[in-house]
Amino acid sequence: MTAQAPAPNDEDLLRYRLSLRLGPVHARQRLSIEQETEQRVTGRDRRSFHLENLYSAHGFIRTCLKLSGLLGRGQDNSRRLTTVEHPFRIASLPEAFEGFRILHLTDLHVDMDPENLDAVLRQIEPLDYDLCVLTGDYRKLTWGPVDAALEGMARLREAIKGEAVAVLGNHDSIRMVPGLEDMGFRLLLNEHHCITRGDQSLFIAGVDDPHFYKVHNLQRAGDDIPEGAVSMLLSHSPEIWREAAHAGYDLFLCGHTHGGQICLPGGIPVTLDANCPRAMGRGYWQHNGMQGYTSPGAGTSVVNARLNCPPEVTIHVLTRGPE
Repeated sequence: MTAQAPAPNDEDLLRYRLSLRLGPVHARQRLSIEQETEQRVTGRDRRSFHLENLYSAHGFIRTCLKLSGLLGRGQDNSRRLTTVEHPFRIASLPEAFEGFRILHLTDLHVDMDPENLDAVLRQIEPLDYDLCVLTGDYRKLTWGPVDAALEGMARLREAIKGEAVAVLGNHDSIRMVPGLEDMGFRLLLNEHHCITRGDQSLFIAGVDDPHFYKVHNLQRAGDDIPEGAVSMLLSHSPEIWREAAHAGYDLFLCGHTHGGQICLPGGIPVTLDANCPRAMGRGYWQHNGMQGYTSPGAGTSVVNARLNCPPEVTIHVLTRGPE
């Protein structure tokens, strides 16, 4: 009797699929970096933080809000989303993309609070858009199982109309990629995607997490984009704004900062947890000819509360004309 080879387990299958998707060297490297650093408080550069992994911070922040009587209000605020419509004016925009509408979702942390996810689904249901882009942080924690996050993302994918292009954030495991792609999300892992209308094109590049894991690669993402073509970069964090502008991108969409999430009156953030100018911490900004938008996100992290910083889903409208 011939001995049969053992059936592959889930871990073997995952590694096989990631090797096919990323290439064996990239897959091994990405998994190893994540396993080495996912539960650390400081990142590879010793400047990036996972505040979420400083477990004493969770209780401290929650206790402070509770003692001040702001916890309940902050939780209610986190479920009251706003829809912001923002125009991007691009002189060289192809005529076919005049009025092109992009739904931008970020920092959803879908397994953080079921009521928040329900609020997101209700908010996007009536919206009209041509493309949805997602700029990372789909999971509550930065480590451990991904099943709950994938379940929430499956509900979200059913609610999104048409194509959905996404990148990973510092909360997201590379192990989520096969599941997300099976749902119909197009993941850009230092890659680009071309959208065509007739004989005209819009290029969308996306990089892997540039904040904590530092696995972004702008060259690999954009080298094959034709010079002079209108291009947009999706990044979880605004921290690579300078590199992106010099690479020649027209638009830069990101999140990560939550706009501060817990802000002083007037929307002044206590912290942004990002190595970037405060002017890039929320909303529209420009640098070296590149236009950017940092969304405050639709979800919450560390503690399920927002103060003076409402959650947001954004519709970016592309139009021709001077900036």
